[in-house]
Amino acid sequence: MPEAQLRRPAEQIYAAELAALAKGDDHARPANWKLSPQAVATYVLGGKAADGTPISAKYVGNRRLIETAVATLATDRALLLLGLPGTAKSWVSEHLAAGVSGSSQRLIQCTAGTDENQIRYGWNYALLLAKGPSREALVKTPLVRAMEEGTILRLEELTRMGSDVQDTLITVLSEKTLPVPELDTAIDAERGFNIIATANNRDKGVNELSSALKRRFNVVVLPSPATLEEETQIVIKRVGEIGGNLSLPPIQPADKELARVVTLFREIRDGKTLNGKTKLKSSTGTLSTAEAISVGVSAWAEAAHFGDGRIDARALATNIVGAVVKDPAQDGVALSEYLETVVRTRDGWSDLYGAIREVI
Repeated sequence: MPEAQLRRPAEQIYAAELAALAKGDDHARPANWKLSPQAVATYVLGGKAADGTPISAKYVGNRRLIETAVATLATDRALLLLGLPGTAKSWVSEHLAAGVSGSSQRLIQCTAGTDENQIRYGWNYALLLAKGPSREALVKTPLVRAMEEGTILRLEELTRMGSDVQDTLITVLSEKTLPVPELDTAIDAERGFNIIATANNRDKGVNELSSALKRRFNVVVLPSPATLEEETQIVIKRVGEIGGNLSLPPIQPADKELARVVTLFREIRDGKTLNGKTKLKSSTGTLSTAEAISVGVSAWAEAAHFGDGRIDARALATNIVGAVVKDPAQDGVALSEYLETVVRTRDGWSDLYGAIREVI
């Protein structure tokens, strides 16, 4: 049952919103799209359906970025969502696929171990030995299924897999066909097929895209939230959604505590206080919005199960240290400096200073 799933896909969680948008959607829809481009943008950015059903915002940021992404998917160009870790690339990719195709589950998670067979197709070797190459022996990958269905394929962390494997996509992106030389045939993409890839430009261990492959993508760069208020809004919203989906015991509102987490992350990440008056050492980690959300959810679980039902400094402290201190030497120094120069003297933060000092 869907309720038993640890993490339900977007099209299940937001099924009512998608249905309301589809019902009142009188704009033109590209072939095999479940919603029009305008309705997909409304689904991602929030608004109201034609019947007044409220549509929650899945992405808080520049509207033009999402409109460009949706418009790209309506063409024959693939979409590459690029940005720092934790800037909602995978989140946006999932919701775009849900809005366009009604399913976000045609997915390949790219890693250093991803090989060509996991991208293109494989073989059932028992059937291959018994009958030789045949359609029956062909093992379809998510790419093949998306091409046959005319739906969206998601490639997560594209630059994690080797450059030679990446380049197997060139023919698919250029010709919209996948040759199967063993059968002297090819698999042609149905209308509506497209690819959304994500990649980040900071992590170590990534493989640069070839120029030939880059030319076949439209790139949309998703930035970090522009302001403290915007990032805090995102964190509060997502912590509430994730905690609810995990059925965590209810706790008291924690907006102020989550705002402190976001402030701390932004200041260490930027290497200066919000007012710009104090320079700080930066950490080696990204301290992204996604990590702030993770700290909030973990603190919620700790407060609910081991605390008094409210997120306080003690519930935050261990989680903050775990997020900030990736390199014990460099990051430990950065956090200690921040505690002494900022947290210790900031009004209303003495509890957080003491709680973190207990941990480190």
